[in-house]
Formats: sequence, C-alpha cells, structure tokens
Amino acid sequence: MERMISGLKIIIDRDTCIGTSNCIKVAGDVFELDNQKIVAFKSELKSTDQKTLIEACSVCPVNALTAIDENGNQIVP
Repeated sequence: MERMISGLKIIIDRDTCIGTSNCIKVAGDVFELDNQKIVAFKSELKSTDQKTLIEACSVCPVNALTAIDENGNQIVP
C-alpha cells in the first residue's frame, strides 16, 4: 500500500505492521488503524509536512513504513 503525500512516497508494509499506533501519534491526519488493527492511510488525507511524515515513519519499531523522496532516495528506514 503506497501513496504520494507532500512530495514523498509513503509505503505501508501491512505484513510487518504490529499496530503500535506510534505513527498515528505523530501523523494522525495521515494514518489510522483499520478493523484488523493494522495501519492504513486515512481515506481523506489532510496536508502534512515532510518532516512530520518522516518522523511518523521513523517511529515505527518494526520498520513497516518507508519514506522515499522525489528522487527515489529512501529516507526511512
């Protein structure tokens, strides 16, 4: 599952996610837990800055979130 948000490609590895909600605590406008208690993108995303997105991806304890910049460089993890 992936989306372009604020110039970053954000990828969720749903098989790796353990549902800690750390990313939601940082970027609740972007992420939510679905009915399986696994992180997903909100259906209606609000504008979020890159710094917040990168922090939200970096706080995942199992590296289930990846952030890639416009040039294809992986920033997190």
